[in-house]
Amino acid sequence: MSESVSVVIPCYRSARTLPILVPRIVSVLGELGVRYEVILVVDGSPDDTWAAAAELARHVEGVRAIHLSRNYGQHNALVAGIREAASQVVVTMDDDLQHLPEQIPNLLAALEGDRLDLVYGVPHVEEHGYLRSLASRTVKACMSATLGFRGARKISAFRAFRTHLRDGFAQLSGPHASIDVALSWATTRIGSASVQMNHREHGRSNYSLPLLVRHTANMVLGYSAAPLRLASYLGFAAGVFGLLLGGAVLWHFATGGTTVAGFTTIASMVALFSAAQLIAIGVLGEYVGRIHGSGMGHPTYVIRERIGTSAPLAQPRRSGAAGVPARNP
Repeated sequence: MSESVSVVIPCYRSARTLPILVPRIVSVLGELGVRYEVILVVDGSPDDTWAAAAELARHVEGVRAIHLSRNYGQHNALVAGIREAASQVVVTMDDDLQHLPEQIPNLLAALEGDRLDLVYGVPHVEEHGYLRSLASRTVKACMSATLGFRGARKISAFRAFRTHLRDGFAQLSGPHASIDVALSWATTRIGSASVQMNHREHGRSNYSLPLLVRHTANMVLGYSAAPLRLASYLGFAAGVFGLLLGGAVLWHFATGGTTVAGFTTIASMVALFSAAQLIAIGVLGEYVGRIHGSGMGHPTYVIRERIGTSAPLAQPRRSGAAGVPARNP
């Protein structure tokens, strides 16, 4: 078992769940007998999430709270928390009680030894509805096909990895972070562990279908040249089709099968080639826009306030006292 564990939780609209979630995490880690810390990264939440996180950081041993200056997105908040981690292993999880703290030992057990560097928690049963789960599987398939991420089909927000992997994305900057792609830069020793997950108890998921599509586009356009290759293939296919169509028109003309080329044929060819050109220009425009955005120096995140210290890590408490939050002096 690892000597120390940092649990990083991006927080958004979770004022009701954090007071339930954090004591359960502290209890589980205390019973494991490891030194630990819990890092709550409040991602510009408009409700009382920061007040709840700050209260926990002030009164519960081993809990730290980080307040970002605005909403930067879940993955950017994760980058902020991971860079603050002081332990040998980092565990990331959601704030909505879908990821059960009692399942953390399963992830750590799968990570034990030198064989794996990164472990994803894969649910026994999908915790989302059919359409949401289908969209999630589609995103993972896109990651696998375009990014060369062999473990993409098993990714989840419930993950454990060795902290030294963050050295692989120390230079990561800009507004379009993807923690899973960044972790894949540092290791190929990726595995999974079967875990139990609950349905969301309060509110609705912040990851709606449009946001999931947007996140997929950010990953594919930000970390892969596949769309550029696709635009080239599209242009090649349109060119081949145009040659075949032109050959057919000439053949009919030479054999007397036609007199004057029809408007429909010309209009169809113009529309086809125009569509291919516009798609290619649009893809190039996305890449140029991202280069321009990076040149403007958009930050990955900005920290407004911290509560709690990174050292010393909280010491494990034995069974019987683990569920009682310790007060700081």
